[in-house]
Amino acid sequence: MKEKSIISNLRLKFAERSWNDTFQLVRRCMEKSRDESRPCAPLVRSLERLQEEFNVSSLNITKSRLEMIAKQQGMGFHVTEATCYLTADLFYLEVVLEQCGRVEEVKVAPQVGPPVSSESLLQLLRVKNYTDFSRKLAGLFAQYNMPGDNSDIKLKLFTSLQHLGKDLLQISVLQRAPNDCDSKIDLINSGRTGCVIEGKEDCPLIIQFYVTPTESDSQTADSKPVIHEAQVTVSASDVAHKLQMSSLIPQPPQLDPHGSPVFLLLNEVPHETQPACFLLKLQPFVPMTASFVKKLSLITDVTVPDVDLQWAPLPSLLVRGSQSANSHRETSDEQDTIYTVKFPDVSHSYILPRAAWQASAQIATVMSSVPFTHPAHVPAILELLRHQCVINTLLRSCVTGATPGPDCDLHFEVLPETDTSFSVTFNPPDTDSLAVLLVNISDSHQITCSLFGAGTGDATTDQYISTVITRCMSVPVTLRTLCSKLKELASTPRSPSRLATAEAENYHSAPSSAAVTDTDSTATKLSPGAAVAEDSSSVSGAACYAMSVADSELLT
Repeated sequence: MKEKSIISNLRLKFAERSWNDTFQLVRRCMEKSRDESRPCAPLVRSLERLQEEFNVSSLNITKSRLEMIAKQQGMGFHVTEATCYLTADLFYLEVVLEQCGRVEEVKVAPQVGPPVSSESLLQLLRVKNYTDFSRKLAGLFAQYNMPGDNSDIKLKLFTSLQHLGKDLLQISVLQRAPNDCDSKIDLINSGRTGCVIEGKEDCPLIIQFYVTPTESDSQTADSKPVIHEAQVTVSASDVAHKLQMSSLIPQPPQLDPHGSPVFLLLNEVPHETQPACFLLKLQPFVPMTASFVKKLSLITDVTVPDVDLQWAPLPSLLVRGSQSANSHRETSDEQDTIYTVKFPDVSHSYILPRAAWQASAQIATVMSSVPFTHPAHVPAILELLRHQCVINTLLRSCVTGATPGPDCDLHFEVLPETDTSFSVTFNPPDTDSLAVLLVNISDSHQITCSLFGAGTGDATTDQYISTVITRCMSVPVTLRTLCSKLKELASTPRSPSRLATAEAENYHSAPSSAAVTDTDSTATKLSPGAAVAEDSSSVSGAACYAMSVADSELLT
């Protein structure tokens, strides 16, 4: 009753007031915020709601909305008749308005250059998409937000960042091989600097370095490839570093015997020593094992600060990053969870034992950024990130789109072997024996599989499975194909070498989607497992146990 009385009194009090008076009242309240750096959040939300409901264009309303957005971003706001200025240390945004409130032009003006029109910001304001405009403005603010105590230092760091960007663009042009990069995906996944998107006044320098194949989550119907990218920027550092103030690539450019560009020494070009470094801001973040984090530091000579890093088993971090597994986060963090992956014709269950993945070699942390100081570091950093992304993609395929539950047709246990390999132990269809698939990811471009047990050991078969997993980048899809072949093998004995060779040739020549989904083609004959014992040293104790059981079953 009391709340209804308050609302009634407010309605009576403001019944005669105009919308403009209400706006002015809220703005005056915002100016009286207890925190002078930021307006009061409830009042900001109130003003936003009023402006959304009062969907009418006028000069004053548009000015008011732009002022509120500027304050939310921590930017200054100035206005002269029909022009608004949203200001920061190294740039300002100029918004020219018509008398009716319609936005006529939007310009981005860096401190070191003339204003440049921004079509993307203009269109967002014209359709009154203030949410996306605020988001893009936040990115623009971050792009120009340099560390430093004064404008002079910030300007030097921004200049250094621009020279770095030009060098990275030149490297991408020098190393773009038409035969190796027939598509954008090839360029992203194989180019030494990935796909470099040139930075402009209204958008940052972006490097796209890895994209998951479209088949990677083929057990889910509506899966989409994920593009991993990095924004190149500058960050404060506890240690002073030499940063370039001009290009480090001599003119004309020169290549070393490995095809990499030759760089000038920092002492040979203008440079500045500042408590700062360059930074690759990763999106999405990349879970990385401890060994890979150490490798990053060896590449860049910049120690990755571990103060804020939180370590956990790699599968746990992959599950947390999976939207479909968010509801099971607590369970997966505390105990082993069985994940069920369903196909139209069969269902799999996967378990990644937490105890095995808690070993020091398997703990990981989520990396949001990578510091570096020289453009020559970037190709090696990107290749290491790709390597980790490939490992993550394969492991994530066991839990993404999966649901907890043990009821399924086939069961698989995924165990770590090294920081770049893992094994999958399973019971082949219609048998009482165990088999082990060892998956080794040598680098981002080479995945090899070895099958042990269940009367296997043929090198051509291993090559065939390696081709399947490389094409689809999915453990469940690979094992579905493999189990289908093993099942057909049990009912249709054929010549081992001829059939394995034929299958491999067919797989290479077929489209990738057919290679992933066609489980009814001619079976691959797997040869007897005479080589199991001599190859058992390449897998862990658990895998060796599985193979010994498989051998005993074969002997009986």
